[in-house]
Amino acid sequence: MKYLIVGLGNPGDEYRNTRHNIGFMVLDALAQASNAVFEDKRYGYVAYMRIKNRELVLLKPTTYMNLSGNAVRYWMNKENIQPENFLVVCDDLALPLGKIRLKGQGSNGGHNGLGNIIQVLCSQQFARLRFGIGNDFPMGAQIKFVLDPFSPEEQALLDERIPIAADAVRNFCLAGIDDTMCRFNNR
Repeated sequence: MKYLIVGLGNPGDEYRNTRHNIGFMVLDALAQASNAVFEDKRYGYVAYMRIKNRELVLLKPTTYMNLSGNAVRYWMNKENIQPENFLVVCDDLALPLGKIRLKGQGSNGGHNGLGNIIQVLCSQQFARLRFGIGNDFPMGAQIKFVLDPFSPEEQALLDERIPIAADAVRNFCLAGIDDTMCRFNNR
């Protein structure tokens, strides 16, 4: 079985450790734990890894957040990925920092990257692992907040929580969405 795991973020050093790039960070941790290496390919950085008899295609789109759907569509077609074997990892302002929540479908929840994927695929029927980045910002400062780097205190929490999100991705591929929601949504 083959899975497409997409971590949402923005390419470039200026975005590397920003809140909006938590999807990239989770995929980096997943790849590093398996000695997978990202290569610059069409529409994104791509790495391949295996978990038991599952092949995972890890994608960090280079299309910038608001056009992530183009990269997703290309790699789903290129790798012949079924919608039930597709997972997006993204940041979420509505969840406390470090909290993760897996859902099998739904709206974009105000997330532009998810919104573009939904628009391009013409479907909300795909799994998404939302990683909380909190919402500790003054009114009107949302864009600055998501594009700011994590504080040292926040980074310490991320060092604990990112491996858990990577475990959730592995579990999704091995045991399916229902088992993964039961195991990880309340952690």
